Amino acid sequence: MAEPERIALFIDGANLYATAKSLGFDIDYKRLLKEFQSKGRLLRAFYYTALVEDQEYSSIRPLIDWLDYNGYAVVTKPAKEFVDALGRRKVKGNMDIELAVDAMEMADHIDHMVLFSGDGDFRSLVEAVQRKGVRVSVLSTITTQPPMVADELRRQADEFVDIVHIANKIGRDPAERTERMQRFQERRPANVASPQEQMADDDE
Repeated sequence: MAEPERIALFIDGANLYATAKSLGFDIDYKRLLKEFQSKGRLLRAFYYTALVEDQEYSSIRPLIDWLDYNGYAVVTKPAKEFVDALGRRKVKGNMDIELAVDAMEMADHIDHMVLFSGDGDFRSLVEAVQRKGVRVSVLSTITTQPPMVADELRRQADEFVDIVHIANKIGRDPAERTERMQRFQERRPANVASPQEQMADDDE
């Protein structure tokens, strides 16, 4: 009997958030974990995001806490805040180096790397991991205009999975989303965009 495939997930948090938002659904991280646990031996599920320090209310903090307690290895660092040319407050948080270092360290222990990102900067990382004999799947989408995945990253991957095709497996129930958004709007100060929204805007 063949050994189950050893899998590790690498989730670029801001990128996945922007992708799901553009497709009109929310990620259900419990369902996402179960989906990949069913495909082999899931060794690790990394989630990367930058955090805004000293913010009175952060919409991403409850998600980070939940992920930490429910099977994810959460990697964070402080985001840099700045004001753009139009006077809007923006957040810059790039986690590429942290993700790349972890991926290279895990490469000797896994058979399959699953990368949730469309960022073309990861092409050389994917190539390096492949040289170690690891199969790489990239999950993003080409159904938006423009596509959320860089062409060079899609070409480099062993397999490209359009998230729109697995939305029914990893998406949150729409009714639950409505209820959750109502709770969120009640707690969130007026005219304050969430850090994820700010970072997603910055990635565009």
